[in-house]
Parts: sequence; C-alpha cells; structure tokens
Amino acid sequence: MKRVRFAAAGRLHEGEFRDGWLLDAAGRRYAPEEVAWLPPVVPTKVVGVALNFADHADELGVRTPEEPALFFKPPSSLVGHRAPVLYPRGVRHLHQEVELAVVIGRRCRRVRPEDAYEVIRGYTVANDVTVRDFVGNFYRPPVRAKGYDTFGPVGPWVVEGEIPDPHRLRLRAYVNGELRQEGVTAQLVWRVPELVAFVSSIMTLEPDDLILTGTPRGVAPVHPGDVMRLEVEGIGTLENPVVAEEDWEPVPESPGTGRV
Repeated sequence: MKRVRFAAAGRLHEGEFRDGWLLDAAGRRYAPEEVAWLPPVVPTKVVGVALNFADHADELGVRTPEEPALFFKPPSSLVGHRAPVLYPRGVRHLHQEVELAVVIGRRCRRVRPEDAYEVIRGYTVANDVTVRDFVGNFYRPPVRAKGYDTFGPVGPWVVEGEIPDPHRLRLRAYVNGELRQEGVTAQLVWRVPELVAFVSSIMTLEPDDLILTGTPRGVAPVHPGDVMRLEVEGIGTLENPVVAEEDWEPVPESPGTGRV
C-alpha cells in the first residue's frame, strides 16, 4: 500500500495512491496534477547517517566511520514531491543525495537488530539536500549544511508491506534527465536493522520518525532552474525543482501545511 498526504480544495487529506489516483479517506479520487503533495509523514525527528556507502566516502577522500555517524535534519526542512527546493543566497555548492528512508511505525527504545522490522512502518524516498560549502567535518555535518527550509524532500508516499528486503533496492538520482547517482542498498555499510538498533539505543523513536540510510557516490552541484528526480526501486520517484531563494514568492499559509 502507498500511503499519502496531500492538500486539495483547501483541505488536508490522508489516503492512498492507487491505480494512478490519490484517494482520500472517503474514497474520493484526485489526479496527481491537481493536488499539492505533502511529506507523507510528520515526524518528531529526522535522523541521517553520514558516509553509509563506502563509495561515497571514497569520492570524498575519507574513511567510513567505525560506527554510524548520525546527524539531524529539522522537521521544518521537509517538503513533498514536486515542491521547490530553495537555493540560498551566497551558496556555491549545493547538491542532491538520493536515499532510502525508513519510517518508524511505533514508539520504541533499545530495539534489537533481530526485532527491527517489527517497529518499521514502511519506506519512502528522501533527498538529503546539502550545502557542501559548510561541511568541514564529513563525520559531523553541521546543521547549516543540511537544515535549511526545503532541504528535506521526502515522498511521494510511504510504501507499507511491499518491501520484503530493503537491501535489494536500486537508487538513482537524475538532474535534468542526466544520471548523477546510482547504487544498491546492498552496499550499505550499516544495514537497516543495525541502524534502527543503534539509533534507538540513543533515543526513543516515535511513530513516523525517519532514518535516512545514506547516499551512494555521484553527488554533484545543482543550480536554480535544475530539476532533481530521485528513484528508489520498488518505492517510487521523488521530483523537485531548484529555485533561487530571491525568486521565490511564498504562498499564503494554508491547511496543507499542518497535521491531520
């Protein structure tokens, strides 16, 4: 099942994507082009894992860490499918990062690796947008590099009950149709159960919290006017345009920005 959140006709909806249509809780159908796609979850926290693909560490010239190197992205950075990513003023090197995101299904603490799948609700696609200008330590990426508003596209939906093995999925990232990144989740240094166990040994995980599992090699600059299209096999395609911050005209706040 593909679970979605979207805004249409001035209202926020939760529902599912089926046969090319978005269905709200009452079963009403909406075409993908007539809605505002929202992040499919509203997490209390978004935990990222740096350098979890060895080939990505190699392209940066650093070693893979001896334990998962965690960082936070603020929930305020999240945007949905097709929403613009704002390119901050003065930035020189902004890039996309395609990632498999784990969605937590229930409150948990100190989960054993062998029990990890019992607390996972499903999976979605994430784009860990990063300003390379501000990354001085690859093991501890600063908030300024990853925490801007719009730097966390996720979606377009959460896939539940359809991914028997999250370590057999191909990831691809395209910019303006050009392939920039490609990898397979079998290459993860720290696998999904290990990540859930490690993160939950430190903090309580709540329903809909996200764990971003890492990105493969191939990160490269994007610029205003570019379109990023990220694919995770078996889950879906997440697409977002890059817009210069000074050219962006915010729309008035609407019901589509809140919780259900």
